[in-house]
Amino acid sequence: MSVAQLETGFTLDRLYRWMEGLMDGSKRPTLALLARILADEKVAYAVIGGVALQVHRHEPRTTIDIDLALVDRADWPATALEAAGFRRTGTFEHSENWVSTDGTPVQITDDPVLADGVARAGVIEIDGLPLPILAPIDLLRAKLRAAQDPARRRSKRLQDLADAQGLVEDRPELLPALEPAERIVLKQLSP
Repeated sequence: MSVAQLETGFTLDRLYRWMEGLMDGSKRPTLALLARILADEKVAYAVIGGVALQVHRHEPRTTIDIDLALVDRADWPATALEAAGFRRTGTFEHSENWVSTDGTPVQITDDPVLADGVARAGVIEIDGLPLPILAPIDLLRAKLRAAQDPARRRSKRLQDLADAQGLVEDRPELLPALEPAERIVLKQLSP
């Protein structure tokens, strides 16, 4: 796992936001603040989604939000986050949406399928704080699962499939670890 790749992702995200006239700055301060609060509160979690891809992929990728997986939503330190200026913007069956003071969207999920992945997460450091990142195989499986979710917009499902393919291209050693049904999902990209 590479902190340098994450820093490249932060730079791309900052440039994208600037070009779109959106919030100025980087997700870095929000991610570091989340890491501090979640470490202080001893919450078991892992970074998933686009930020995890920024760590595990060789090719840079932008992302607007920060996605986190929790083992149990009851562990989510809502009071501490609200005290730090975060606002809850939505609550759903297996997720909650929040936004930081600088406008960075944060989505948490307590989807039970990700619980084992949270336990296997690797750790990098951000500002001297531990930042658990979903392992590449668990991220690949999460992306393949999301690519098959009919409740997601087609554009999101296609992005998930492209993210999964990119992970396999960067890390071919992941392919043998996939179940046959998971490999079939990847073959959707084949000509």
